[in-house]
This record gives sequence, structure tokens and C-alpha cells, in this order.
Amino acid sequence: MKMKNLLTTLGPGILVAATGVGAGDLATAAFTGTNLGLSVLWAVLVGAFFKYVLNEGLTRWQLATGDTLLEGALRHLGRPAQYIFLLYLLVWSFMVAAALMSACGVTFQSILPVMKDPAQGKIVYGMVFSLTGIVLVRVGGYRLFERVMGTCIGLMVAIVATTVVLLEPNPNEVLSGLLLPTIPQLDGPGLAWTIALMGGVGGTVTVLCYGYWIREQGRFSARDLKVCRVDLAVAYSITALFGVAMVIIGSTVRVEARGATLVIQLADKLGGEVGTVGKWVFLVGAMSAVFSSLLGVWQSVPYLFTDLWKMVRGEGTAQNSEANTYKFYLYGLAIIPMLGLWVGFASMQKFYAVWGALFMPMLALTLLLLNGRTRLIGKRYRNSPIVTVILMIILLFFVWMGGLTVRKVLGW
Repeated sequence: MKMKNLLTTLGPGILVAATGVGAGDLATAAFTGTNLGLSVLWAVLVGAFFKYVLNEGLTRWQLATGDTLLEGALRHLGRPAQYIFLLYLLVWSFMVAAALMSACGVTFQSILPVMKDPAQGKIVYGMVFSLTGIVLVRVGGYRLFERVMGTCIGLMVAIVATTVVLLEPNPNEVLSGLLLPTIPQLDGPGLAWTIALMGGVGGTVTVLCYGYWIREQGRFSARDLKVCRVDLAVAYSITALFGVAMVIIGSTVRVEARGATLVIQLADKLGGEVGTVGKWVFLVGAMSAVFSSLLGVWQSVPYLFTDLWKMVRGEGTAQNSEANTYKFYLYGLAIIPMLGLWVGFASMQKFYAVWGALFMPMLALTLLLLNGRTRLIGKRYRNSPIVTVILMIILLFFVWMGGLTVRKVLGW
């Protein structure tokens, strides 16, 4: 019974961790480890802490006011904000869905290469996993979704952590990288890769989905804030553990590829380090990471669109997976972006990286505006001076990171 209560408590946080760690985060961490080594491990911890502060802020708003942060932002920031976020969400949905399908397709093609042409295998498997996500969300409901995600995150963390142990990294170098902030190649690519590592930890738009998952668990009042803080602390600890492990793996096996192909190259090189069994075990962990991200997006993002659409139309919001709007967006999310399977994963990931980089400063600014007003959230739950300073740092950091990302992708 105690174990069941623990899993119920940590459930929404596990969903955050499983959804937030995808192929892009896996690739960025591994490639940063290859280029910069273990000295940037501290950046993973900082990035996870940033996401914790942001998610705690949106949770505090929701439990204190009864509205999700999306509802609050769109209600208090006016109708222009509704249309801007609607456009942003539509573009983001296409890009992230196409990237996740592609990642699932490429990774599973490396596990079961039934198709002789890898590109064709990516397309077929990507479609299969997208449709599988629809079935799990529609037929199984929230409880099955929660169990599948819990299994995926368990496999992912256990396998990646075991891989790190088998590689036997130098413990002194690991400890130094975690505790002593340094940036190698500061005049070269070091700064950009460190910033990407910090920003890539834990997802972007999907942090908003935590508010819907805690409602599924029956958390509606400010009395639940303490439980949510514990839940989120565990979630981002898992996320940080995964990121640290991937940096260590990348620094050990030295890879050159990027995107989803990096996962395959990692597995091949790991085969030389820890044996064939280690290679296939790692591929299973990678598959768990990318499919859990896909499933988390399929289940939760339609809630965002449903609430947004109802507010644009001047209707009340309600969390209902049986609503026609929810089902419409789920099917559209899982089918229309299949067109992106014919585009290279690396190209799609670049567009998604630029678009995703725009969201985090918007979230930090929204939390400063809404949670900083006593009349909106109440004196007890408004931002403390320390939280306000941290949010300002996060805002400036992600604006800077977003500018660097745009310049890098556009070649400016």
C-alpha cells in the first residue's frame, strides 16, 4: 500500500521526466560530452534546476487560483496573447511531432531492420509508433498511459545508468565536473554547447502539461503544493541523472553524428566498449526515451489546444479527453506531421530547436507578471524575492540562448 501511495505521489513527476527527455536531449547531451568532456556536467544540474523553478511556479499559480497557467495568461494578458500562442502551438506541434516520429522510426529500425532501406524503415516505423500512441491514449486512458510511461522511464534510467557503470568513468573527473563550473573552448563552440545543454534539459512546451496531470491525480488546492514540490524535485532529479549519464557516455565513446543517427552510432560504439549485449540494451533504453516523449506529447498537448481554442471562442475551459476538440487535435497531431518523416531528422530538429527556444523566456516572463501580483495569486503564494531574481536570470538566459540558437541555425 505504501509503494502504491508513493507511485501515486510521484506519478505526474514521472510523466514530466519521461516526456521531457527525448531524442534531441539525448543527442545534445551525448554530443556535448564528446566535444567538451565531463567538465560541463554542472550545466545539466543548472538546467534541471531552471526547469524545476519554472514548473513549480506554474503549479503554484494553478493550485492557488484554480486556473492552469495557460488559462491565467490568456485571460490576463488579453486576446492578442491567445492568437500568438495558438499560432505558436500549431507550429510547435507539427515540428515536435514530426521529430518524435522520426526518432522512434530511426531507433526502432536499428533494433529491428526489417526494411532494407533505413530511410523507408524510419517512415514506416514512425507511422506505426504514432498510431500506437493514439491507441494507448484513446483505449487505455490515463491509468494505462501512466503505467506505460512509468515503465519507459524506469527502463530508460536503469539502462543508461548501468551503461555508465560499465564504462567506468573516472569518479574524480565526474565529481569535478558536477561541482566546479567551467566551460572548455570558451572562445570556440564551448559556450554554445554548454548553453544548449542547459536549455535542452527537461522539455519546453511540455512543462505546461504537468498542470493537467496533477488534476488527473486529484490535486486541486494549495494544500497539495508541498506534494507537488516533492514530485517535481524527484522528476527533475531523474532528468538530471539521465542528462549527466548521457554526457558521460558521450565523453567516453566519442561520436560525430547528430540527431537520431547519433543514437545508432552510440550503440555501435558501445558494442565495442561493453559488448554486443550492452549495445542492444542501450538501444532498448533509447527507444524507451523517444517513445515515452511521443506518448507524453500525444496525451497532453491536445489538452493545451482544447483550452486555448475554448478561450479564443469565449467558452469556459474544462479538462475532458472525450471532448471533440481534444480528439480532433490528437488525431491531427499524430497524422498530419507524418509528412515530416520525408524530411531529414537533423533538419526537422533544427527548426524545432529554434521554435522551442522561444517558449522558455515567454514562460519565465509570464510567471514574473502573474505570480508577482498579490491581487492575482494572493500574498502567501506570490513570488518571493529570491524566486523573482531566479526567474529574471532564467528570462535573460533563455533570451540569450534563443538568440544564439537562431543565429547558429540560420548561419548569421
